[in-house]
Amino acid sequence: MNSAVVAPIPLRAFEDSLPMALMRAREAVMRYFRPVLSEHDLTEQQWRVLRALRDAEGPMSVAEHARLARLECQGPTRQAAEAERRRAWADARRAAINISTRGLELVSEIAPSSEHAYGRIDALLDPGELDVLYGLLAKLSTDDQPTNDQPPRNQENL
Repeated sequence: MNSAVVAPIPLRAFEDSLPMALMRAREAVMRYFRPVLSEHDLTEQQWRVLRALRDAEGPMSVAEHARLARLECQGPTRQAAEAERRRAWADARRAAINISTRGLELVSEIAPSSEHAYGRIDALLDPGELDVLYGLLAKLSTDDQPTNDQPPRNQENL
């Protein structure tokens, strides 16, 4: 048994950590969207794939799409049933993907319910707070790199 006395290290409470607050907020927000996705037999990743492809200005590489849709790997992008694949003109080894007609129809079908969910979330906040929240999140999201010399840590360790 280790009997060494260790001085307390100042550290905010786990529940007060920013990563935990963001995870709680994400879960709270997704409660409004999951029923809509479930109704259309879509996963959150599949919806992100469709949304990113719908907003794209033409075909994009699988890697670029995975980055844009914040996918951990490129697999969901490659497997997205509603995405069309075709060889990139400049490099036959790279695949370019685009949203299909059925994918556009599905997004159009879900859009009213999605916007209704946004309205319900916005109603929980004071006027203008959602825009402030978007601004703050964008400010935090501008750099995907660590802000110090330490290597990035796995999110479970935060």
